[in-house]
Amino acid sequence: MSPDPQSRYQAIKAYKNERFLASADARPLRILAEYIEPASRFEELGIRDTIVFFGSARIPAEEDAKAAREAGRAAGAAAEEIERLEMALHMSRYYEATRELSARLTRWSKELSESSDRRFVICSGGGPGIMEAANRGASEAKGENVGLNISLPFEQNDNPYITRRLGFEFHYFFMRKFWFAYLAKAMVVMPGGFGTLDEFMETVTLVQTLKIKKRLPIVLFGTEYWSQVLNFEPLVRYGMISPEDVDLFFRTDSVDDAYEHLVKELTEHALGEPGPSL
Repeated sequence: MSPDPQSRYQAIKAYKNERFLASADARPLRILAEYIEPASRFEELGIRDTIVFFGSARIPAEEDAKAAREAGRAAGAAAEEIERLEMALHMSRYYEATRELSARLTRWSKELSESSDRRFVICSGGGPGIMEAANRGASEAKGENVGLNISLPFEQNDNPYITRRLGFEFHYFFMRKFWFAYLAKAMVVMPGGFGTLDEFMETVTLVQTLKIKKRLPIVLFGTEYWSQVLNFEPLVRYGMISPEDVDLFFRTDSVDDAYEHLVKELTEHALGEPGPSL
């Protein structure tokens, strides 16, 4: 009797075998996918280069910070909680500065080219806080923008302002960092925590060691915050870095100064240069 074709075992194609794809053996495939799939989308959508914003996921919008403070006062919150809410409101100025700077840079970039290629597109880590502010400012200026999200157990959810097809979800931090650096023609570093410090220091190291050879202006925004968090003078005094290394980034508290510095740098050193070959 012939076997019933309906009862016959059906082998699974390797590229559809989810158990295999999630295994340690398939890790190189997953890493490669986080390179090839974004490259394909960027090329399809004409994204040649970006301006990357780094900063804390915990910094709220000013309106939200004000509402939270008033709610805390009305509820009779403890002094420590009121102090925390006051600090959140104080730090919200960096959300608003990011939003404004992103919008201004987006409007400038939209005026540059009549081709389908998109130059100096705003890019963030895709989450809340400063990342949201960057995407929000670009969206409010009616510009496409990129969100390079990362799967984390807390804090990190896609913000609603990312251009839909330019939202990405990474598993590997190092692949996410690759896409931050590879397309970037400028970076803005707002106040942040361990993640922001990691991104800033790695970028500065790559520039210092000429692993990044392109001109990459870096704005360190928020002198009140960064002067307390980072003190590079002892590194110079003890001979751990060269005196000129502290000029690898531009420090400011002014949206106007940051905007003028970035536009000048990008116009002089990046505007005539092609984006990376994807």
